[in-house]
Amino acid sequence: MIAVIVVIVVVVILALGLWATYNGLVRRRNQVDNAWSQIDVQLKRRHDLIPNLVESVKGYMQFEQDTLTKVTNARAAAVAAGAQGPAAQAQAENTLTQTLRSLFAVVENYPDLKANQNVISLQEELTTTENKISFARQFYNDSVMSYNTKIQSFPANTIAGMFNFSARQFFEGDAADREVPKVDLGMAPAVQMQQPAAPPAQQPQQPPAPPQPPTQ
Repeated sequence: MIAVIVVIVVVVILALGLWATYNGLVRRRNQVDNAWSQIDVQLKRRHDLIPNLVESVKGYMQFEQDTLTKVTNARAAAVAAGAQGPAAQAQAENTLTQTLRSLFAVVENYPDLKANQNVISLQEELTTTENKISFARQFYNDSVMSYNTKIQSFPANTIAGMFNFSARQFFEGDAADREVPKVDLGMAPAVQMQQPAAPPAQQPQQPPAPPQPPTQ
């Protein structure tokens, strides 16, 4: 009788452990999905802003059609990459970011374009969207790290294998955002160390002249 009770207790404990671990995995997976949906919203917002930006600047940039074409093609590639997973989309989005930087650099050469209120507004909206993407990306990658670590840890890895909990991909940012600025000191002018000026030489003091005898 005691043996039966022990067996029942062990089975109940295992069942509770399985239930708790499974629910924990589901919760972490849902958190990853929710974090990705926040990135997706901001990416679609950026994709919608870019055609308006291109339309606003193309009338001014008659000799910069190559730059505009690259932005348009990069946007189309980023939209298409949405069905290929976070890693592929991250790569496409980083390429799009680089082409937008090139476009904004060219805009600086056109004073009338820089002063165009519509272009200014679109740039501000794109900058705000980029910031939101950055924050959403950090939250998503943190969620992926937590989830992937959980499904690789014992005993959750056993349950993850039984119920097909697979690892998720990270959404990597642009490498240029992570580079540490390099300072080239090779051409720095040499600093000449000046010797401290020597104190002025003191003239030797002459002994006082002896008093002259009074004249008669």
